[in-house]
Amino acid sequence: MNTQISPTRRVNAVDLLRGVVMVIMLLDHTREFVHREVLNFDPSDLSKTNTLLFFTRWITHFCAPVFVFLAGTGAFLQGARGKSKAELSRFLITRGLWLILLEVTVIRIIVWFNVDYHFALMLQVIWAIGVSMIVLAALIHLPLRAVAIISIAMIALHNALDLIRVSPPAPGTAGPGFWASVWMVLHQPGIIFFTPNIHGLVLYPLIPWVGVLAAGYCFGAVYQWEPERRRRFLFKLGGGMLIGFVVLRAINLYGDPLRWSVQKNAVFTLLSFLNVLKYPPSLLFLLLTLGVAILALPWFERMEQGWLSRVFITFGRVPLLFYIGQWITVHVLAMAAGYLAGQPIGWLFTGLLDRPAPNPGNLGFSLWVVYAFWLLGLLLLYPVCRWFADVKRRRKDWWLSYL
Repeated sequence: MNTQISPTRRVNAVDLLRGVVMVIMLLDHTREFVHREVLNFDPSDLSKTNTLLFFTRWITHFCAPVFVFLAGTGAFLQGARGKSKAELSRFLITRGLWLILLEVTVIRIIVWFNVDYHFALMLQVIWAIGVSMIVLAALIHLPLRAVAIISIAMIALHNALDLIRVSPPAPGTAGPGFWASVWMVLHQPGIIFFTPNIHGLVLYPLIPWVGVLAAGYCFGAVYQWEPERRRRFLFKLGGGMLIGFVVLRAINLYGDPLRWSVQKNAVFTLLSFLNVLKYPPSLLFLLLTLGVAILALPWFERMEQGWLSRVFITFGRVPLLFYIGQWITVHVLAMAAGYLAGQPIGWLFTGLLDRPAPNPGNLGFSLWVVYAFWLLGLLLLYPVCRWFADVKRRRKDWWLSYL
């Protein structure tokens, strides 16, 4: 049996999984622009949250790790479809630079709807993917086993670096401030300064995201296996990762800086157990999110033909268009809703550090409105994504691979 990937074949299950997490991502961004409590407290704060709000935020934790992991898988599949290592390296470098440029220009503007560059950068998931692709461009020249060892080691061991903490550099400082900024770019989220008046927020430090994308690259090799062998492996790998999560989390000593504890009732104790750190993603965070995602893939291989699956696959085939489009969509919807409700909307044009805190009482809507706007946003995005997915299917222009 020929187990090689056809040069023209896409892996629908991968597109389906990517589409599912992108749809969930829109829910998180809708909450950030529409929910009245977004300026008051973190939904994962067990002293203030409720169960529905906690899970509305918690379910979106699956988005970034799966998005980054599958970006690596997509890179492997490109090579499997005929690109040489040299061609793939060039593509990864140029696409990585393109993504970084988008993060600090187009995406920065559509997130905040202003061009006030005193708060210059939000280094988020697109930046992390871009830099990780550039690193992967070098790693792919190593044996696949070596790439796997490097990526797994970065994911498994990086929490040992949690003890290294730096103070945010003060505006206008040099010397130690520079190295503190470097460490924040690498492993500790925080605000970094480029000049005394221009600063940015590192939300996605590079460690362990580089390892996540490289692990996804290695994972792509399983799609050259015979289907039944692949499905058995995916069940074992995903299940093993979830068992590892439960065991390590129960021990409560390593793998996440946030320790779980007994809460006021059994439900909130469970929430504490599940409440793992995303910035940067801890070992336990990645075992949980990627374990569930990998366990879902064999099931997704068997449900590729339903209408709902086709909707998710459509979204999953145009990830960058969806990512950019969802920021614009949810931002415009939040502005329209606030205006029609007689609420001030000026805060929707400000940077993160300029937003009111806490909510003065006349901003945002209840959680059910968040869900309604999420569904409306999906309805608005689907025709555009379907059109562009069809364009990418029919045409093979080189520039389409960058979108």
